[in-house]
Amino acid sequence: MTFPLDITPDALAQETLTLQQKLSAGLHVLPDVEDVNYGATHKQEVWRDGKVTLYRFVGEKAPTTRVPLLIAYALVNRPYMVDLQSDRSLVKGLLALGEDVYIIDWGYPDRSDRFLTLDDYFNRFIDGAVDHLCQAHGVDAVNLLGICQGGAFSLCYAALHPDKVRNLITMVTPVDFHTPDNMLSQWTRELDVDLFVDTLGNVPADMMNACYLMLKPFRLNVQKYVGLIDILDDKRAVEDFLRMEKWIFDSPDLAGEAFRQFIKQFYQGNGFVNRNVEIGGEPVDLGYVDMPVLNIYAEQDHLVPPDASRALKDLVGSQDYTELSFKGGHIGIYVSSRAQREVPAAIHQWLARRSG
Repeated sequence: MTFPLDITPDALAQETLTLQQKLSAGLHVLPDVEDVNYGATHKQEVWRDGKVTLYRFVGEKAPTTRVPLLIAYALVNRPYMVDLQSDRSLVKGLLALGEDVYIIDWGYPDRSDRFLTLDDYFNRFIDGAVDHLCQAHGVDAVNLLGICQGGAFSLCYAALHPDKVRNLITMVTPVDFHTPDNMLSQWTRELDVDLFVDTLGNVPADMMNACYLMLKPFRLNVQKYVGLIDILDDKRAVEDFLRMEKWIFDSPDLAGEAFRQFIKQFYQGNGFVNRNVEIGGEPVDLGYVDMPVLNIYAEQDHLVPPDASRALKDLVGSQDYTELSFKGGHIGIYVSSRAQREVPAAIHQWLARRSG
Protein backbone atom coordinates (compact mmCIF):
# COMPACT_ATOMS: atom_id res chain seq x y z
CA MET A 1 0.00 0.00 0.00
CA THR A 2 1.28 3.49 -0.85
CA PHE A 3 0.79 6.59 1.24
CA PRO A 4 0.94 9.68 -1.03
CA LEU A 5 1.11 12.10 1.91
CA ASP A 6 3.91 10.14 3.57
CA ILE A 7 1.67 9.49 6.56
CA THR A 8 2.06 5.83 7.47
CA PRO A 9 0.24 4.12 10.35
CA ASP A 10 3.55 3.84 12.23
CA ALA A 11 4.31 7.54 11.72
CA LEU A 12 0.83 8.50 12.85
CA ALA A 13 1.12 6.32 15.96
CA GLN A 14 4.48 7.88 16.81
CA GLU A 15 3.07 11.39 16.32
CA THR A 16 0.16 10.56 18.61
CA LEU A 17 2.52 9.20 21.26
CA THR A 18 4.70 12.32 21.08
CA LEU A 19 1.65 14.55 21.45
CA GLN A 20 0.51 12.61 24.50
CA GLN A 21 3.98 12.91 26.05
CA LYS A 22 4.09 16.69 25.43
CA LEU A 23 0.63 17.22 26.93
CA SER A 24 1.50 15.07 29.93
CA ALA A 25 4.73 17.02 30.48
CA GLY A 26 2.75 20.27 30.23
CA LEU A 27 0.62 19.23 33.19
CA HIS A 28 3.77 19.28 35.31
CA VAL A 29 5.51 22.30 33.73
CA LEU A 30 2.66 24.80 33.47
CA PRO A 31 1.91 25.02 37.24
CA ASP A 32 5.55 26.00 37.78
CA VAL A 33 5.57 28.77 35.15
CA GLU A 34 5.84 32.10 36.91
CA ASP A 35 4.41 35.45 35.86
CA VAL A 36 6.77 36.65 33.16
CA ASN A 37 8.43 40.02 33.47
CA TYR A 38 10.08 42.09 30.78
CA GLY A 39 13.11 44.33 30.74
CA ALA A 40 16.61 42.99 31.27
CA THR A 41 18.28 46.29 32.05
CA HIS A 42 17.86 48.73 34.88
CA LYS A 43 16.69 52.16 33.75
CA GLN A 44 16.27 55.54 35.38
CA GLU A 45 13.70 58.22 34.66
CA VAL A 46 15.50 61.44 33.71
CA TRP A 47 12.78 63.61 32.14
CA ARG A 48 9.01 63.65 31.83
CA ASP A 49 6.30 65.58 30.02
CA GLY A 50 2.82 64.39 30.97
CA LYS A 51 2.64 60.65 30.28
CA VAL A 52 5.79 60.68 28.14
CA THR A 53 8.94 59.61 29.97
CA LEU A 54 12.60 59.61 29.00
CA TYR A 55 14.61 56.76 30.52
CA ARG A 56 18.34 56.17 30.67
CA PHE A 57 19.50 52.56 30.63
CA VAL A 58 22.19 51.66 33.15
CA GLY A 59 24.60 48.98 31.98
CA GLU A 60 27.19 46.94 33.82
CA LYS A 61 29.91 49.39 32.80
CA ALA A 62 30.04 53.12 32.20
CA PRO A 63 29.44 54.29 28.61
CA THR A 64 32.49 55.21 26.56
CA THR A 65 30.72 57.35 23.97
CA ARG A 66 30.20 61.08 24.46
CA VAL A 67 27.07 61.49 22.33
CA PRO A 68 23.93 59.81 23.75
CA LEU A 69 21.83 57.44 21.63
CA LEU A 70 18.09 58.13 21.85
CA ILE A 71 15.64 55.39 20.82
CA ALA A 72 12.21 56.40 19.51
CA TYR A 73 9.82 53.46 19.25
CA ALA A 74 6.39 53.18 17.63
CA LEU A 75 3.20 54.32 19.33
CA VAL A 76 1.32 51.10 18.65
CA ASN A 77 3.38 48.83 20.94
CA ARG A 78 5.33 49.20 24.14
CA PRO A 79 9.02 50.01 23.67
CA TYR A 80 10.35 47.28 25.97
CA MET A 81 10.65 44.99 22.94
CA VAL A 82 14.17 46.42 22.54
CA ASP A 83 15.02 45.11 26.03
CA LEU A 84 12.68 42.12 26.32
CA GLN A 85 14.90 39.73 28.29
CA SER A 86 18.59 39.19 29.03
CA ASP A 87 19.29 37.10 25.94
CA ARG A 88 17.01 39.14 23.68
CA SER A 89 18.01 42.74 24.23
CA LEU A 90 19.17 45.22 21.63
CA VAL A 91 19.76 47.66 24.48
CA LYS A 92 21.98 45.28 26.42
CA GLY A 93 24.12 44.70 23.33
CA LEU A 94 24.53 48.42 22.72
CA LEU A 95 25.42 49.10 26.37
CA ALA A 96 28.03 46.35 26.33
CA LEU A 97 29.71 48.12 23.40
CA GLY A 98 29.87 51.42 25.27
CA GLU A 99 26.82 53.28 23.96
CA ASP A 100 24.90 55.61 26.29
CA VAL A 101 21.32 54.54 25.56
CA TYR A 102 18.08 56.39 26.28
CA ILE A 103 14.51 55.59 25.26
CA ILE A 104 11.25 57.54 25.01
CA ASP A 105 8.28 55.78 26.61
CA TRP A 106 5.08 57.24 25.15
CA GLY A 107 2.95 55.90 27.99
CA TYR A 108 -0.72 54.95 27.73
CA PRO A 109 -2.84 57.73 26.20
CA ASP A 110 -6.32 58.21 27.65
CA ARG A 111 -9.26 60.45 26.75
CA SER A 112 -7.38 63.52 27.93
CA ASP A 113 -4.84 62.89 25.16
CA ARG A 114 -7.46 62.65 22.40
CA PHE A 115 -6.29 65.84 20.69
CA LEU A 116 -2.52 65.28 20.80
CA THR A 117 -1.15 65.92 17.32
CA LEU A 118 1.95 64.82 15.45
CA ASP A 119 3.28 68.30 16.18
CA ASP A 120 3.07 67.44 19.89
CA TYR A 121 4.94 64.18 19.38
CA PHE A 122 7.72 65.73 17.26
CA ASN A 123 8.15 69.29 18.50
CA ARG A 124 7.11 68.81 22.11
CA PHE A 125 8.01 65.28 23.21
CA ILE A 126 10.96 64.28 21.00
CA ASP A 127 12.34 67.80 20.94
CA GLY A 128 11.96 68.13 24.70
CA ALA A 129 13.83 64.87 25.25
CA VAL A 130 16.58 65.91 22.83
CA ASP A 131 16.98 69.31 24.51
CA HIS A 132 17.30 67.60 27.88
CA LEU A 133 19.99 65.24 26.57
CA CYS A 134 21.93 68.03 24.89
CA GLN A 135 21.96 70.03 28.11
CA ALA A 136 22.78 67.04 30.32
CA HIS A 137 25.66 65.86 28.12
CA GLY A 138 26.98 69.22 26.97
CA VAL A 139 26.45 68.44 23.29
CA ASP A 140 24.56 70.24 20.55
CA ALA A 141 23.08 67.13 18.88
CA VAL A 142 22.25 63.49 19.68
CA ASN A 143 22.35 60.20 17.85
CA LEU A 144 18.77 59.13 17.07
CA LEU A 145 17.56 55.56 16.52
CA GLY A 146 13.99 55.30 15.23
CA ILE A 147 12.22 51.93 15.06
CA CYS A 148 9.17 51.18 12.88
CA GLN A 149 6.72 54.09 13.20
CA GLY A 150 9.29 55.65 15.52
CA GLY A 151 11.62 55.66 12.53
CA ALA A 152 9.11 57.70 10.52
CA PHE A 153 8.82 60.03 13.52
CA SER A 154 12.62 60.30 13.67
CA LEU A 155 12.83 61.14 9.97
CA CYS A 156 10.30 63.93 10.45
CA TYR A 157 12.16 65.23 13.48
CA ALA A 158 15.52 65.12 11.68
CA ALA A 159 14.02 67.03 8.74
CA LEU A 160 12.55 69.67 11.05
CA HIS A 161 15.59 69.91 13.36
CA PRO A 162 18.65 68.72 11.40
CA ASP A 163 20.97 70.68 13.66
CA LYS A 164 19.94 68.54 16.67
CA VAL A 165 20.60 65.10 15.12
CA ARG A 166 24.23 64.13 14.67
CA ASN A 167 23.62 60.65 13.24
CA LEU A 168 20.30 59.06 12.30
CA ILE A 169 19.54 55.33 12.37
CA THR A 170 16.24 53.99 11.06
CA MET A 171 15.24 50.38 11.67
CA VAL A 172 12.34 48.57 9.92
CA THR A 173 11.01 52.02 9.04
CA PRO A 174 8.28 52.64 6.46
CA VAL A 175 9.16 55.37 3.96
CA ASP A 176 7.27 54.51 0.78
CA PHE A 177 3.81 53.61 2.07
CA HIS A 178 2.45 52.64 -1.36
CA THR A 179 4.59 49.67 -2.34
CA PRO A 180 2.43 46.90 -3.89
CA ASP A 181 3.31 44.37 -1.17
CA ASN A 182 2.30 46.62 1.74
CA MET A 183 -0.96 44.97 2.80
CA LEU A 184 -1.51 47.28 5.77
CA SER A 185 -1.33 50.27 3.45
CA GLN A 186 -3.80 48.68 1.05
CA TRP A 187 -6.29 48.28 3.88
CA THR A 188 -6.06 51.90 5.04
CA ARG A 189 -6.00 53.53 1.59
CA GLU A 190 -9.79 53.95 1.40
CA LEU A 191 -10.46 54.30 5.13
CA ASP A 192 -12.70 57.22 6.09
CA VAL A 193 -10.32 58.20 8.86
CA ASP A 194 -12.31 61.33 9.79
CA LEU A 195 -15.44 59.29 10.48
CA PHE A 196 -13.32 56.65 12.23
CA VAL A 197 -11.66 59.08 14.67
CA ASP A 198 -14.69 61.32 15.15
CA THR A 199 -16.66 58.24 16.17
CA LEU A 200 -14.12 56.48 18.38
CA GLY A 201 -11.94 59.29 19.72
CA ASN A 202 -8.79 57.41 20.64
CA VAL A 203 -8.15 54.27 18.61
CA PRO A 204 -8.59 51.12 20.76
CA ALA A 205 -5.49 48.97 21.10
CA ASP A 206 -7.50 45.76 20.65
CA MET A 207 -8.72 46.96 17.27
CA MET A 208 -5.17 47.72 16.12
CA ASN A 209 -3.94 44.33 17.35
CA ALA A 210 -6.70 42.57 15.44
CA CYS A 211 -5.59 44.32 12.25
CA TYR A 212 -1.97 43.25 12.70
CA LEU A 213 -2.91 39.66 13.50
CA MET A 214 -5.06 39.42 10.39
CA LEU A 215 -2.09 40.26 8.17
CA LYS A 216 -1.05 36.63 8.75
CA PRO A 217 -4.23 35.09 10.17
CA PHE A 218 -3.23 31.42 10.11
CA ARG A 219 0.33 31.95 11.32
CA LEU A 220 -0.53 34.44 14.09
CA ASN A 221 -3.89 33.12 15.26
CA VAL A 222 -3.56 29.35 14.87
CA GLN A 223 -0.14 28.01 13.96
CA LYS A 224 1.86 29.58 16.78
CA TYR A 225 -0.55 28.22 19.40
CA VAL A 226 -0.42 24.75 17.87
CA GLY A 227 3.36 25.08 18.00
CA LEU A 228 3.12 25.83 21.71
CA ILE A 229 2.45 22.12 22.24
CA ASP A 230 5.99 21.33 21.08
CA ILE A 231 7.53 23.32 23.95
CA LEU A 232 5.18 22.36 26.78
CA ASP A 233 7.94 20.26 28.36
CA ASP A 234 10.37 23.22 28.44
CA LYS A 235 9.61 25.74 31.18
CA ARG A 236 11.99 28.40 29.88
CA ALA A 237 10.65 28.13 26.33
CA VAL A 238 7.08 28.48 27.63
CA GLU A 239 8.06 31.57 29.63
CA ASP A 240 9.73 33.08 26.54
CA PHE A 241 6.56 32.41 24.56
CA LEU A 242 4.37 34.04 27.21
CA ARG A 243 6.69 37.02 27.48
CA MET A 244 6.29 37.66 23.76
CA GLU A 245 2.52 37.23 24.02
CA LYS A 246 2.43 39.69 26.89
CA TRP A 247 4.21 42.27 24.75
CA ILE A 248 1.92 41.71 21.75
CA PHE A 249 -1.23 42.35 23.75
CA ASP A 250 0.18 45.07 26.02
CA SER A 251 -0.65 47.80 23.52
CA PRO A 252 -1.68 51.39 24.26
CA ASP A 253 -4.66 53.11 22.71
CA LEU A 254 -3.63 55.67 20.10
CA ALA A 255 -4.30 59.40 20.45
CA GLY A 256 -7.07 60.05 17.94
CA GLU A 257 -5.85 63.25 16.30
CA ALA A 258 -2.29 62.00 15.83
CA PHE A 259 -3.67 58.78 14.32
CA ARG A 260 -5.85 60.79 11.92
CA GLN A 261 -2.86 62.85 10.75
CA PHE A 262 -0.54 59.87 10.41
CA ILE A 263 -2.98 57.80 8.33
CA LYS A 264 -3.88 60.74 6.09
CA GLN A 265 -0.40 62.05 5.47
CA PHE A 266 1.56 58.81 5.33
CA TYR A 267 -0.58 55.74 4.59
CA GLN A 268 -3.01 57.55 2.32
CA GLY A 269 -0.95 60.49 1.04
CA ASN A 270 2.45 58.71 0.90
CA GLY A 271 3.83 61.97 2.20
CA PHE A 272 7.55 61.19 2.26
CA VAL A 273 7.60 60.15 -1.40
CA ASN A 274 5.26 62.94 -2.55
CA ARG A 275 6.99 65.47 -0.29
CA ASN A 276 3.72 66.85 1.05
CA VAL A 277 4.01 66.14 4.79
CA GLU A 278 3.26 69.16 6.96
CA ILE A 279 3.72 69.24 10.73
CA GLY A 280 2.66 72.25 12.77
CA GLY A 281 2.46 74.34 9.63
CA GLU A 282 6.02 73.45 8.60
CA PRO A 283 6.82 71.32 5.53
CA VAL A 284 8.72 68.09 6.16
CA ASP A 285 11.11 67.38 3.30
CA LEU A 286 13.55 64.48 3.68
CA GLY A 287 15.97 66.47 1.57
CA TYR A 288 16.79 68.35 4.79
CA VAL A 289 17.97 65.11 6.40
CA ASP A 290 21.62 65.85 5.66
CA MET A 291 23.31 64.05 8.57
CA PRO A 292 24.76 60.50 8.19
CA VAL A 293 21.95 57.93 7.87
CA LEU A 294 22.02 54.19 8.56
CA ASN A 295 18.89 52.43 7.29
CA ILE A 296 18.35 48.87 8.57
CA TYR A 297 15.56 46.68 7.23
CA ALA A 298 14.43 43.07 7.59
CA GLU A 299 14.32 40.88 4.51
CA GLN A 300 11.19 38.96 5.60
CA ASP A 301 9.26 41.88 7.08
CA HIS A 302 5.50 41.60 6.52
CA LEU A 303 4.67 44.94 8.19
CA VAL A 304 7.35 47.08 6.51
CA PRO A 305 8.36 45.37 3.25
CA PRO A 306 12.00 45.92 2.25
CA ASP A 307 11.06 48.14 -0.71
CA ALA A 308 9.07 50.38 1.61
CA SER A 309 12.22 51.00 3.63
CA ARG A 310 14.79 51.08 0.79
CA ALA A 311 12.97 54.05 -0.75
CA LEU A 312 14.75 56.25 1.79
CA LYS A 313 17.97 56.21 -0.24
CA ASP A 314 16.54 58.40 -3.00
CA LEU A 315 14.80 60.86 -0.67
CA VAL A 316 17.30 61.96 1.96
CA GLY A 317 19.72 64.81 1.36
CA SER A 318 22.58 63.05 3.14
CA GLN A 319 25.78 62.29 1.26
CA ASP A 320 26.57 59.62 3.86
CA TYR A 321 23.86 56.98 3.48
CA THR A 322 24.31 53.33 4.46
CA GLU A 323 21.82 50.54 3.95
CA LEU A 324 21.92 47.20 5.79
CA SER A 325 19.63 44.22 5.45
CA PHE A 326 19.24 41.44 8.00
CA LYS A 327 17.58 38.08 7.65
CA GLY A 328 14.43 37.88 9.69
CA GLY A 329 11.07 39.52 10.20
CA HIS A 330 9.79 42.72 11.73
CA ILE A 331 10.26 41.51 15.31
CA GLY A 332 13.07 39.02 14.76
CA ILE A 333 15.44 41.77 13.67
CA TYR A 334 15.91 42.72 17.31
CA VAL A 335 15.03 39.60 19.30
CA SER A 336 16.46 36.68 17.32
CA SER A 337 19.80 35.14 18.23
CA ARG A 338 21.20 36.32 14.90
CA ALA A 339 20.08 39.86 15.69
CA GLN A 340 21.82 39.76 19.09
CA ARG A 341 25.09 38.94 17.34
CA GLU A 342 24.81 41.32 14.42
CA VAL A 343 22.57 44.34 14.96
CA PRO A 344 24.13 46.07 18.04
CA ALA A 345 27.63 45.60 16.59
CA ALA A 346 26.59 47.03 13.22
CA ILE A 347 25.04 50.10 14.87
CA HIS A 348 27.99 50.67 17.18
CA GLN A 349 30.61 50.28 14.48
CA TRP A 350 28.74 52.62 12.15
CA LEU A 351 28.48 55.27 14.88
CA ALA A 352 32.12 54.80 15.91
CA ARG A 353 33.31 55.62 12.40
CA ARG A 354 31.43 58.92 12.69
CA SER A 355 32.28 59.78 16.27
CA GLY A 356 34.66 62.56 15.24
